[in-house]
Amino acid sequence: MSTENAPTKTISDYEATLTKADTAIASFEKDDKTFLHVLRNFLRSYPTMIPALVLAVSVLAFGLIAPRFLGIGALSIVLKQVTVTGFIALAQTLIILTAGIDLSVGAILVVSSLVMGNLAVGAGLPTLLAIFIGISVGGIMGLVNGLLVSKAKLPPFIVTLGTLSIFSALKLWYSGSESIRNVDIEANAPGLLWFGKGFNVSGASISYGGITLILLAGLLWYVLNHTAWGRHVHAIGDDPDAARLSGIQVDRTLISVYAVAGLICGFAAWIAVGRVGSISPIAFDTVNLGSITAVVIGGTSLFGGRGSIIGSVLGAFIVGVFNTGLSLAGVDDYWQMFAAGCLVIIAVGLDQWLRRASQ
Repeated sequence: MSTENAPTKTISDYEATLTKADTAIASFEKDDKTFLHVLRNFLRSYPTMIPALVLAVSVLAFGLIAPRFLGIGALSIVLKQVTVTGFIALAQTLIILTAGIDLSVGAILVVSSLVMGNLAVGAGLPTLLAIFIGISVGGIMGLVNGLLVSKAKLPPFIVTLGTLSIFSALKLWYSGSESIRNVDIEANAPGLLWFGKGFNVSGASISYGGITLILLAGLLWYVLNHTAWGRHVHAIGDDPDAARLSGIQVDRTLISVYAVAGLICGFAAWIAVGRVGSISPIAFDTVNLGSITAVVIGGTSLFGGRGSIIGSVLGAFIVGVFNTGLSLAGVDDYWQMFAAGCLVIIAVGLDQWLRRASQ
């Protein structure tokens, strides 16, 4: 039967059926959120709270175990110890935010320091010029990593694992496996040691390197949270394909991230020379793992897109507090390594738990 010949229903026909309709008022079950659900959402919204709370609890706990740990002097020692690791953690944070990782940051630091030392002490170049060249070398090595990751489309882990071996071989070849002594640096390029100096405040020894770490962290925090480049970095870490479709130059941004990270490592080389007082081709062999540990404990997700510069600095302080506190408590070195490993596993597990908050 065609629709033209079908009987037309009048308004009264519809009104007659209304009496048969269900008049019950729709109701919805009350969503009773548990404490863990609320806590997980809160920590996901404010990830920096996690390392801040862990740091506060750690300081209080070690203060009870070793009362002298709460002294101004002991806490200032922690700040000095974590300065170099903190700088490398800042560089590592930028890369991990893009869902990458850099295993060559320690080698970049050492190569940059060797370039500074050999040019200033051995070749007699002006100290500031030697420092500028050393930092630039760090940026170039970071640029190489970025080009391989973005243009060659190679996994960051594999790229930086390869460049770790390459840069490690270069530092041994360039230095001839010889160190530059503190005496030679003081005699020919004392400016290399400037960041190791500082001043005393109420019994606490504050180095210029520690102050610079806090200033750089504040600068990077502003860049990541209040500039287009920072938003692009987070977007690439969340979903590079979506970022590309939204008009972000993904390859260009990745190259810039690795280059900036290399420059930070080059600058950290100057900090490291002042901290240690000498330059050795085999120094800072554990700073790679130390930086990753600080970043992960600080709340930055290894899957990218979520993290905090301030959290990474707090993570570096947590590692320093644990090492110093356990040392003051008379704990052997291998148990300190054991504690650091446990912290990493717990931090990654917590990150997975928080990621499920939005699922």
